[in-house]
Amino acid sequence: MPKLLRAAVIGAGNMGRNHARVYSEMDDVELVAVADPVPEMLSRIAMRHRVRTYSDYRVMLEREPIDLVSVVVPTELHFTVAREVLQARIPVLIEKPIAATVEEGAALISLANELQVPFTVGHIERFNPAIICLKNQLSSGALGKVYQVHVRRIGPFPQQIKDVGVVIDLATHDLDIMHYLTDANVTRLHAEIGRRLHTAHEDLLSAVLRFDNDVIGVLDVNWLTPTKVREISVIGARGMFVGNYLTQDLVFFENDAAPPDGNWQELVISGVTEGRAIHFKINKKEPLREELEAFLCAVRTGSAPPMRAEDALLALAVAHQMVQAAGSGETLLLDESHGFAWPPFNLRAAPLLPHALAAE
Repeated sequence: MPKLLRAAVIGAGNMGRNHARVYSEMDDVELVAVADPVPEMLSRIAMRHRVRTYSDYRVMLEREPIDLVSVVVPTELHFTVAREVLQARIPVLIEKPIAATVEEGAALISLANELQVPFTVGHIERFNPAIICLKNQLSSGALGKVYQVHVRRIGPFPQQIKDVGVVIDLATHDLDIMHYLTDANVTRLHAEIGRRLHTAHEDLLSAVLRFDNDVIGVLDVNWLTPTKVREISVIGARGMFVGNYLTQDLVFFENDAAPPDGNWQELVISGVTEGRAIHFKINKKEPLREELEAFLCAVRTGSAPPMRAEDALLALAVAHQMVQAAGSGETLLLDESHGFAWPPFNLRAAPLLPHALAAE
């Protein structure tokens, strides 16, 4: 039997409660403690999971023997809390975004590497079965040359989000997925943002991006839509994939005129015509559970988690560039010739971490 890992959660809001729930349901994990400064949040957690609770996470870190921690606090607190957990040499999964600023995110990565402590970020859509299936299809060449990735992440205004706007809170999800699906970096972007309901931050984003492999990205993100929509479409030579993040469905709309090898010159001649609609059979799972299982595996084995913190930092960096572009009204060029060191990390490098808990 593997060693029983002792997990703790810092932050008992909506997402923190979900982390606590999933840990409590795992056979090889013991949820030992939860920390949050709000007494009502703690009492709710204590009643449901019968765990020890702390109003100060620092006291929890001192008193409890902990093997891993989920940090689920407001974005502005990410750096402070995650830094102290890392300094305690406890593996950390922090909910996205990695931090409020790129500098803070880079400092956390540097500290984790220096101390050789596993550190990952909760970009939960990486673990959505529909997105995993889509990635596999693209990697196998099912779409041929990819032309465009279009994402819609829209829905009602969340009253609990006060410290960031839609770009940092929501668009970071899809910027990461765009990098993940295209294996490419943004070289140019134009963004427009608006503030309609939020008192301090933007609640509307429309953006166009160009990647270094010539793929065009389109982002439509807001907190102004009465119904929740989470959808991605990828258009290429052989047709279009449409994925639904919420239902975990994936459909391929075939271009009946596409040649078997996806050759563009032949495609120009034959055009684009409607073909079959192919619905993929997907084994639907809870992405958060899949994410935490991957985190546990990394802690046990010392292997790099599937979601690298560097990838999360890249998404945050592009998100901040979007805000800057919207503020200036200009199209930003993200390359070294324009004074931008890009990308800041090697996206494909994934070194092993020596920190591990041996299975028993």
